[in-house]
Amino acid sequence: MSQRDRYVPVKDERDQFIKTNSRSYALEWATAAAQIVTVLCAVKGNPAWKGTLSILFFAVAFSMFYHFKEYEEKPYKQVGVVSFCIGLALLLWFGIMD
Repeated sequence: MSQRDRYVPVKDERDQFIKTNSRSYALEWATAAAQIVTVLCAVKGNPAWKGTLSILFFAVAFSMFYHFKEYEEKPYKQVGVVSFCIGLALLLWFGIMD
């Protein structure tokens, strides 16, 4: 057996937990950045606020879809669908009008 084969790390539950938490942490910071960009664009009169606001609605939608998958409770799915539709409408408005 070569030395390389002996030291192959095995992924365990802790690695999965760290991966999940890092994605959650990154999403929180990306959401905060999108909110700041949305406000800056709106204040400056830049129409890109519609696009960045749609990203926030998509984040809410996908978060609700994940909750629905885990808990299987209809309100999560309903809020997810509404948020997704709002995000899609804003994105289309931004894409067509500007």
